[in-house]
Amino acid sequence: MKSTILQWQNLAQKWRWPQAALVALSGVLMAIALPPWSLWPVAWVGLVPLWWMVLATPTVLLATAYGLLWGLVYYGISLAWITHLHPLMWMGVPWGSSVAIALSAWIFIVLWGSVCIAFWGGMMAWLARRWPGRNRWLVLAGTALWCALEALRNHSPLDWSPLSLTQSPDNLWILHLARFSGPGAITAILVATNGLLALALAEGRRQTDLPPLSHSSPIHPSTHSPIPRPILAAMALAITGHALGALLYTTTSIASPEQSVTLGLIQGNVPTREKLTPQGVRQALEGYTDGYRSLVEQGVDAVVTPEGALPQLWNPNTPQIAAIIQTVRQGGVPLWLGTFAPVPGEGRQQYTQSLLELRPDGDTYGRYDKVQLVPLGEYVPFEAVLGRLISRLSPLDSYLVPGQPQQQFITSVGVGVVGICYESAYSRLFRHQVRQGGEFIITASNNDPYPLWMMMQHHGFDVLRAVESDRWALRVTNTGLSGLVDNRGRTRWLGEPQTYLTHRATLDRRQNLTPYSRWGDWLTPFLLGLTLIWGWRKR
Repeated sequence: MKSTILQWQNLAQKWRWPQAALVALSGVLMAIALPPWSLWPVAWVGLVPLWWMVLATPTVLLATAYGLLWGLVYYGISLAWITHLHPLMWMGVPWGSSVAIALSAWIFIVLWGSVCIAFWGGMMAWLARRWPGRNRWLVLAGTALWCALEALRNHSPLDWSPLSLTQSPDNLWILHLARFSGPGAITAILVATNGLLALALAEGRRQTDLPPLSHSSPIHPSTHSPIPRPILAAMALAITGHALGALLYTTTSIASPEQSVTLGLIQGNVPTREKLTPQGVRQALEGYTDGYRSLVEQGVDAVVTPEGALPQLWNPNTPQIAAIIQTVRQGGVPLWLGTFAPVPGEGRQQYTQSLLELRPDGDTYGRYDKVQLVPLGEYVPFEAVLGRLISRLSPLDSYLVPGQPQQQFITSVGVGVVGICYESAYSRLFRHQVRQGGEFIITASNNDPYPLWMMMQHHGFDVLRAVESDRWALRVTNTGLSGLVDNRGRTRWLGEPQTYLTHRATLDRRQNLTPYSRWGDWLTPFLLGLTLIWGWRKR
């Protein structure tokens, strides 16, 4: 205990507010590179202050604190939309508990991301002190470690705001690097470029108020030239990445016209606080019925609805669901309905968040069950421990169960790749479906009660998924933003938020596989292996 107190006292003595301000500025710069601001060029220099401070700090603990600070700023800004969960009084939650739920959700996911960056900062400082002078090896190690942490976080129940999202949806050339190894390829080139620039800044540094880089410092000056070699390396890396992405962008093949499919979407615009009431159920039933009939008249192959479009447990005998089935029989066109479907089996009845294909014969065929459920929203993690506490704060039920990762959404018009809600952030779920024959992407979301800038981030994820898999993507939401993205990442159509609308869209059905679809994220283990081999040889 006494040793811990002394460590924190030592940290407080070495903590310098100018350096902390630079780290916080770095977090702000990377945050504004994300949608909705989408200042993507900033991301190519925004990480430099964090790199510099982490490698120049006198202790590992201080570098860890800088990493934590950067994460709190970056994730705190980019995920502030989570606080729009409040108010929840319409669910019977008291005002105080509603605020507590919203703030707790925001703080928890911000801390989760921040702890990962704190670990990265501490590890980089430890490596820099253990093996001083290995500047370019440190850049490689830092890049590999950042990619590994993002990959691990993407296998957790909570993930959002990876560095790759800073380049979406506008920097289409660099997005095409994801075809090689997924979003990790974009993260790698961003982290490495920033690391090289930080080296150049440190090597060219002279007398400033920042921590001196003495002969014992992990970063040493190299040769003196008009343009330092790290800057030349950073420029070469960025230019090569954009050139390679541009080549992929311009050489993307075009599908033949007979491979197209025409889908209609309905953006119901029924707020969650209303659609769970009898009046809201009627409004949803009327809106989706009218929209379905309108799209059938326009000539579509199928009609798609958002996540939880009909907020009822699936039972063909209930009046509302029976009415939907009768409408599809009359229309003669399949309907892909977002609902809560029962899990076959005995014992306690369980349900999944699902997208079902209803055909004119009245039966359901294609089915996708949501894999990545929302903690506290759709299930209670560690229910034996947290169940009683959560029940005091909220009436949320935990009856939903996740679907199996290996699924196929086989429909009457082809095999679809489906993501529900924030599954758009999980590239591995889409990759598995593409490998199993998925020809186009459908993402179905609610997005209420979140603001427009969250919707724009969600759209950025869908652009990433379309590019990395070389598939067209149709985004269907309750309150927005619904849209259409082609396989090059170009947004062909984007609907207005917070409005009821229908849209007819034509998508290409594609069967080819990108390197990422075939082999997954091979770059991260390659970088880790290269780091170990290079480090061992240097040793």
